Amino acid sequence: MAHRAEEHYQNIAACYDNTWAHRPEYLSWMSDHIVMRLRMTPDSRIADIGAGTGLFLGRLAQQASPDRPILCIDPSQPMLDQLPDNPRLRPIRATAEDVAAGRVRLPYEKLDGIMIKETIHHVTDLPQTMQGLADLLAPAGRILVVTLPPRLEYPLFQAALDRFAVNHPEPDMIAETMRAIGLDTEVSYENFPITVDRDHWIELAGRQWMSVLHSFSAEEIATGQQEIRERYPEPVLNFVDRFAFICGARA
Repeated sequence: MAHRAEEHYQNIAACYDNTWAHRPEYLSWMSDHIVMRLRMTPDSRIADIGAGTGLFLGRLAQQASPDRPILCIDPSQPMLDQLPDNPRLRPIRATAEDVAAGRVRLPYEKLDGIMIKETIHHVTDLPQTMQGLADLLAPAGRILVVTLPPRLEYPLFQAALDRFAVNHPEPDMIAETMRAIGLDTEVSYENFPITVDRDHWIELAGRQWMSVLHSFSAEEIATGQQEIRERYPEPVLNFVDRFAFICGARA
């Protein structure tokens, strides 16, 4: 699973920032929710696990200090190569498992905040990894997992929706895992309305921009694109993106 995920992000690294969701209003909305839940200050020692190209870190970087840069942790070097040239961002090539097991040396002995946005489904051993990450937290430190619910309301082809649901962890299960290791955990949901050109959406499906799409063959993707055309004939698609914010705090 980890190898497949790395291959997926290596393939899409160059065009990752050009997707339907990555628009200024969405980035601001998401960044505000993250900053609020992590209670981030310029002195906070923050790690973004699965940081990718740093797309969601523009606003967060404004809250950081060059003396306390955000650790941008990702296993994909092509994704990290797209990070902005910003002294408030420090790239580190590693997986969540590497960090949790201490296989990679971090510049901070302890962390005030750990963010895992839409990559928790790539973690192979959730209880063990979450325990290792929690051990890195300073007193009152926080882990924030931002994830989609298994049942998406996206206008995708049915096989992709079904496969996503099977392989994606339930937010409540993630929360229970965090509670079991002693974190005071809360789950909340936020909705963001999406309006996207249908042809662009179908093009993105062809690029296999979601990791679940990377599990389909080229022929299956082409069939899925045709299913989208037939099921959603309108030129503009409107739907709601729903996110679970799972925040666990150390005493």
